[in-house]
Amino acid sequence: MKNKIQFLLLFILFPLITWGQTKVSGKIIDSNNQEVPYASVYFKNSTEGVVANEYGKFYLESAKSYTTLVISFVGYKTLEIPLTERTNLNMNVVLELDNLLGEVKIFVGKTSKKNNPAIDILRKIWERKRKNGLNMFARYEYDKYEKIEFDLNSIDSAYQNKKLFRGMEFIFKQMDTSKVTGKTYLPIFINENIAQVYGDNDNNRKREKSLGNKNSGFDTNQHIIAFVKDLYAEYNIYNNYIKIFDKDFVSPLSRTGINVYNYVLADSAFIEDKWCYNIVYYPRRKGELTFKGDFWVNDSTFAIKKIAMEASKDANINWVKDIYIEQEFEVVNDSVFLLTRDHFMSDFALSKKESSKGVYGKRTSIYKNHKFDIKHPDEFYAEKVNYFDESMYKRDDEFWKSYRFEPLSKDELGVYKMLDTLKTVPKFRMLFDLTSTIIGNYYHIDKYKFDYGPIFSTFGYNDIEGLRLRTGGRTYYGPNDKWRLEGYGAYGFKDNQFKYGVSGRVLLDNDTRLILYGGNRRDIEQIGVSLTESKDVLGRSFASSSLFASGDNTKLTKINLSTLGLEIEPVKNLKFETTFSFKTLRAASDQFNLDYYVDKENNIIADETKQSEIMASIEYTPGRKTVGYGVDRTDIDNKYLRLYLRYTQGLKGVLDSDFKYEKLQLYVSKPLLLGGFGTLTPILEVGKTFGEVPLGLLNVVPGNQSWFNIQNTFANLNYYEFVTDEYASLHLEHNFGGRLFSRIPWLRDFNLREIVGVRGMYGKISHGNIDLNASSIQYKAPEDIYYEYYFAIGNIFKIFRLDFSWRGNYLDMPDSRKFAVRGSFAIYF
Repeated sequence: MKNKIQFLLLFILFPLITWGQTKVSGKIIDSNNQEVPYASVYFKNSTEGVVANEYGKFYLESAKSYTTLVISFVGYKTLEIPLTERTNLNMNVVLELDNLLGEVKIFVGKTSKKNNPAIDILRKIWERKRKNGLNMFARYEYDKYEKIEFDLNSIDSAYQNKKLFRGMEFIFKQMDTSKVTGKTYLPIFINENIAQVYGDNDNNRKREKSLGNKNSGFDTNQHIIAFVKDLYAEYNIYNNYIKIFDKDFVSPLSRTGINVYNYVLADSAFIEDKWCYNIVYYPRRKGELTFKGDFWVNDSTFAIKKIAMEASKDANINWVKDIYIEQEFEVVNDSVFLLTRDHFMSDFALSKKESSKGVYGKRTSIYKNHKFDIKHPDEFYAEKVNYFDESMYKRDDEFWKSYRFEPLSKDELGVYKMLDTLKTVPKFRMLFDLTSTIIGNYYHIDKYKFDYGPIFSTFGYNDIEGLRLRTGGRTYYGPNDKWRLEGYGAYGFKDNQFKYGVSGRVLLDNDTRLILYGGNRRDIEQIGVSLTESKDVLGRSFASSSLFASGDNTKLTKINLSTLGLEIEPVKNLKFETTFSFKTLRAASDQFNLDYYVDKENNIIADETKQSEIMASIEYTPGRKTVGYGVDRTDIDNKYLRLYLRYTQGLKGVLDSDFKYEKLQLYVSKPLLLGGFGTLTPILEVGKTFGEVPLGLLNVVPGNQSWFNIQNTFANLNYYEFVTDEYASLHLEHNFGGRLFSRIPWLRDFNLREIVGVRGMYGKISHGNIDLNASSIQYKAPEDIYYEYYFAIGNIFKIFRLDFSWRGNYLDMPDSRKFAVRGSFAIYF
């Protein structure tokens, strides 16, 4: 998510206005000068309208000409305002209380759940929601056109005259005006996609085949591509919750809606010869993930014909000032309503102030040419593992003219040419390269097809190396490279030793993602912070080079690791892998050792472990989505199930290897979105080592002596406090997302988020392994189930999380830490 937010900073660095036929804006107050929130604002004798926000402000624009504006709210007299001009902005509207409607004034503010006709209609929507649209057919297919656009908004003359834009003034020729907010904006990015969609409701299968994709720029950065794809996930307004930016907003059509929304039956009218009711809804409480808006629903099928949703201004979401959704449905016959148009707009900004400048992110999807009950074989729906059709990205203008369901505006068409021109401007290239470096953690040198980095690993510190400097890079011709070489060099100013690492990967078969990889690393590592080791030969834990740490961090290991392996993905998201590795391990200082007895009489001690291993693993990640078709891919989202099973065989005698053993490990994780109750993240790890091995090959319970959070470690444990050869670890964390704090008035405005968690570990160590031990570590296993519990406050200043952790037991162990404070920086919506 951090990459996604930083990506927006690129657009915030950059900013013929087109007018609709009728444009109005203003603020609604009552006779006491109090704001009237959520009033209905619409053009007379039309279904074009909006709902004022919580401050009584509104903006409405139409391509048609209207002469009368109607403003109404139950409990107030309906007001009709003549429109003498085509544009009427900043109107000050005063509504008067309707004294004749005293018996229904209960609808002012919170509305009644009883004897409310709007809720009666809502219940009928619930009854029919599974019987409308595509759900009525066993199989369906349709054509889909999708356009994603980013626009710099709130452009004024002062902004255009900034020094930043000198030499780039031509970009302002593409400016336009938003029909939703009335703000001027500058289109700066467009991505178009044409696809055919096939679905099978009987077997819950779906396939989307892309026919063409056109991008106005930034198509070489995988992190940007992943951001664009994940920014606007698909949603269904009939579901109880609508997931937007990793947040679960309560749908106004959900069964739980009556607990968080007020509903008012506002109007009724014909829409395309169908009699429809208009229902206005708005939040019952502040600070919750809710919308305000209205919808039109048919009086016989109770299917939605049109709906508008705008997120509450005070919703607990970062970096987003406004979210607006509009969907339209087509009447196929008396009982079938199909989604034909879906428009989503968000206003990204560093502040939610009305005057703050930001970036509009807009997605428009149009659906046409529906067909039903055409049967396809099961293999038709099988998802390709790594399908890539390069011609899809090279469609000519004639293709797009024939496949676009609606033409691009003059300003949108101009964006393609504008971006091509901008890329020739040195100042723009500098800004783009700087932002891409921050996002991707690498600085790209196009002349040499080389990425320098990772830049955030340049500096490090630990008790053995002291200050550590690192430099490195990788080959990079593009996001779909079939091969990649990487390497680094590092130097510690305290131990005066040079370290290095090199690796290579090559994609041998595109369809099954058969990849050959290998490498070598000589470095210093804290090997006591992970139960399931990474296969990344260049990997290095945060604990090994933390600039800020507590306690003694001298228990570091010199590691010389070489690997050679193959991985294959014969079925989408099912990966098999086998790796051969050889490593030598020895202590990095005299203050710690990994010694073990060589003979049964305990007379001979070895201080170095040499070990050859062969590893085989299976990884299953259903629901995982990625971008990139080369040797490297980038995840779009991390909310998928990960099931990882690994078997390791120690090969004694191979390359003078010391031990024979077997090791079995299982890792399972799956974030669970619990609707309005937040996200629960369980992580389970279990493992067992069969055979007698020294400390360097056992499973050390991962401690954390840094001041920052490290996933799957124990904040109150020191390194090597527990050692096992058989273990089970469970981490449970629940993020309420601010649901509790939002109920506390004096805390609500800070948008803090409450997190609670517990983590535990059970483990054993065999007598054989205890007898083998000659190291400086006295083995102890958590046979009584060691556990910690913690409470965290997230979203502090929108970027910081603070954890308070308590040790649950084993309080009498030497140097045991009963309480720990850990922090982490992250940027989330």
